[in-house]
Amino acid sequence: MDRTTDDSAQVAGIVLAAGGGRRLGGRPKALLTHRGRPLVEHAARALREGGCAPVHIVLGAAAATVRARARLPGFVLVDNPDWEQGMGSSLRAGLGSLAGTGARAALIALVDQPGIGAEAVARVVAAYRSPSTLAAAAYGGERGHPVLFGADRWADITASAEGDRGARAYLRAHQSAITLVDCSDIARTDDIDTPEDLTLLE
Repeated sequence: MDRTTDDSAQVAGIVLAAGGGRRLGGRPKALLTHRGRPLVEHAARALREGGCAPVHIVLGAAAATVRARARLPGFVLVDNPDWEQGMGSSLRAGLGSLAGTGARAALIALVDQPGIGAEAVARVVAAYRSPSTLAAAAYGGERGHPVLFGADRWADITASAEGDRGARAYLRAHQSAITLVDCSDIARTDDIDTPEDLTLLE
C-alpha cells in the first residue's frame, strides 16, 4: 500500500516518560529542566511538530508532579502503575492506550534524548507505508530512536516487551524488515542517564 496524506495523519506518537532516574539519584527524567522547561514538554512537542497525532505520554515516577508542573495541553497522559518494572511496561501501556484511536502506526520516543527533535521525527514518520511498517532512525548506520511500529505489529511487540528491554528483542528478531532512516545529520542520540550527562541539557 502506498503512503497517502491520510495515512500520514494516522501515525500516533508515544513518549516514554515514566522512568524514575535511578542513576540520577531518583530524579524523574520527565522533570529535568531543558531550556527552562521540563524535558517531557520538549519530547512531546517534537512528536507533535514532527507530524504525530495523537501524542500520548506515558507517566510513572512522580506522575502527579509531572502533571502539575509540565504544560501539556492537547496531549494524552497515560499512567503506568507498573513503571518500576521497566521500559517494557511503559511500552505496553502506551500501545494499549492507542486502542480505538484509529492510529495505523505508533512512533516511540524516549523522554531523555533532547537532541532528537521534530526533524528526525518527521523523517521517520515519512517512512510509514502500511500497518506492517517497521522503521527507525539510524545514526552512523546503527539503529536508534525514534522507532515506528505499524499497528499490525503491536500485539506481538506487546507480548515480547519485558523489563528494561522494551522492544529490543522484537526488533532484533525482525531486523531485516526494518527501514533505517538516516538522521545523523539532524539529531543527537545522547541519553540523560547519569549526573555527568546533565551537562547535555541547556
